[in-house]
Amino acid sequence: MAILTTGLANGADENRIPVTFSGGHDTDPRDRGRPVILIAGGLGVKPEVFREAFSGVTPARGRGPTGEEARRNKDALMKVLKPHGISNDRLDEVSNYYRYRPQNGEMWPVAPARAYAVVEAGKITKIVVTDGGSGYSSPPTASVQGMKNVSLKVTVNYSTELKRNGAVGAIEVDAAKKN
Repeated sequence: MAILTTGLANGADENRIPVTFSGGHDTDPRDRGRPVILIAGGLGVKPEVFREAFSGVTPARGRGPTGEEARRNKDALMKVLKPHGISNDRLDEVSNYYRYRPQNGEMWPVAPARAYAVVEAGKITKIVVTDGGSGYSSPPTASVQGMKNVSLKVTVNYSTELKRNGAVGAIEVDAAKKN
């Protein structure tokens, strides 16, 4: 276990233990693998709004769409999104950012979060997120090395700033699951 120790003003030692993250890339079954929560966050709308917009799209399934199919799909998307202040250029920017091919083992852009727990007398006193990362479509599982009986609750924030969209915003000890 890696422990970083720094002296505090009162002379006590503070143990900083890394938080490990896993997962956090689940998608809603309704979305068929699309990171709708991230796309909606990037556009600044609720996921339901993007789902409504996408319901008018006819995917090409295994081939690229024809020019006419692409125009019809774009019209269907913009009919719902334009009243929310979303331009065609912004829709293209966000869609292109989150475009990926899962059949090729690809993932949408993801940057891992980093955090540490401050442990004193064997108990976590606080958790510090040093980098929220990005691209989490669901709360990742977080754990503190060497503290198997501690359950952590992770909060993910969504943003129109794509490189910060789907970032870990907070981690707290889950009081409901304390042992």
